[in-house]
Amino acid sequence: MESMLQNLADQAMIRRTAELYAQGADRRDKASWRAVMTEDYLLEGPGFTTRGRDANLKSIDLLERMFRSTQHRIHQVIATIDGDRASGETYCTADHLLRDSDAILIWAIRYQDEWRREADGQWRFAHRRLIVDWQETRPVLLEGSP
Repeated sequence: MESMLQNLADQAMIRRTAELYAQGADRRDKASWRAVMTEDYLLEGPGFTTRGRDANLKSIDLLERMFRSTQHRIHQVIATIDGDRASGETYCTADHLLRDSDAILIWAIRYQDEWRREADGQWRFAHRRLIVDWQETRPVLLEGSP
């Protein structure tokens, strides 16, 4: 029973890393991202690879330059835990309000994730591979627009 309760607690903390990562992106909050990334965090995506937590924190600046705002929604997090490591998949929908037009870019994302429980007991992302299953761009009506 104790191991089942520990597994449930670990699953909840792992999901929380994905939620804080999404919220940190939307709020442009580097402290939130720092809290959920290992120092050697690796992010791979279509056409890019970024190594190290500090290098990845600069992605927040890129989001700020490219988009007026974003909204990331976490759908499911499936993780297999093996001691202080876990691997799995996180589904996400990410809406990106484009900076230079009244359009929204929507991504259907799957992250292939690896987490690590660090010495302080916190689960953090060690590696994420961002897969965009599809994308859509459509006009958006902004408050105050005709």
